[in-house]
Amino acid sequence: MSESELSPPTPRRRPLNPWLPIALLAIAVAIWQGYDARGRLGDLEAQLKTLQTQDGDELAQLRAANQQLREQFEAVHGQLGAIETRVEGFDSQRDALQAMLQEATRSRDEVALLDVEQAITLASQQLQLAGNVPAALLALQVADGRLARLDRPAHLPLRKALAADLQRLGNLPVVDTVGLGLRLEQLVNGIDRLPLAAHGRPENPSKIATQEKAAATPAPWWHLLAGDVWQELRGLVRIQRFDGAAPELLAADQALILRENLKLRLLNARLALMARDQVTYRDELKVAYGWLEKYYAVDDSAVQAALASLRQAASTTIQAEVPALTASLTALRNLRTGKDKR
Repeated sequence: MSESELSPPTPRRRPLNPWLPIALLAIAVAIWQGYDARGRLGDLEAQLKTLQTQDGDELAQLRAANQQLREQFEAVHGQLGAIETRVEGFDSQRDALQAMLQEATRSRDEVALLDVEQAITLASQQLQLAGNVPAALLALQVADGRLARLDRPAHLPLRKALAADLQRLGNLPVVDTVGLGLRLEQLVNGIDRLPLAAHGRPENPSKIATQEKAAATPAPWWHLLAGDVWQELRGLVRIQRFDGAAPELLAADQALILRENLKLRLLNARLALMARDQVTYRDELKVAYGWLEKYYAVDDSAVQAALASLRQAASTTIQAEVPALTASLTALRNLRTGKDKR
């Protein structure tokens, strides 16, 4: 047997698979990608842990901030509750103050209406009892001014009535009762200084004082005797001229009574003036004028002035038809009745 037959047969080489390098390359790429992916996965896990740590911190911060906000909200809510309570208290106080203000306003109106009522009543009394138009005008003006300061629409009817009464009183003739009263008072005070027709002018008080002073001064006896004789002679003889009828002669006590009665007549005339009693006023002045003409020295300037003053006073009309304040009193009564109903 030959060697060729005894030697093992040589293995036959298979041809190289062309896809093997590609497969190996693919496997290598896959292994590399696996390692790379694992590495990247590790990085991602590290980043995730970092993010989780950061998120945890931020979450903790958020939770702390949320807790702080909750506490602040609760504090604000508590403050709001306290504020609401105080506001409710303020509302109660405001309601109480408004009630007090309304009561004070009502009380002020009541006081003002009482003052107005008193003023209107006073004006009515002055007109009806004394006929004093200026005083009544002043009282009504005071009442209207008080209502004007209040400025209430409910007072408008009363103010209209007051305006109408004021216009009626303003159209009345004005009588100077004060001036007439002063003139009569001057006549009363001057009666004692007017000379009687048969007695002459009363001696001047200054002259009497001079005589008393001279009497108190020591003088010779013959001087005093001569003075007494002269006074006696003057008392025995008196020369007086009368152009008209001779006046009635009065004794000293009758002259005193005449003067006092004349004063009484003038005082009665003054009272009648205050009461607006025209008849009594003129009658008293007429009697006083007649007595002056009959018993006093009409040629004396003072007597003539007194007679002229009496003539002027007697010619004055002191009585006027005064209106009643019915409109104002009715409006006031209606206003008070309406307030009482409310």
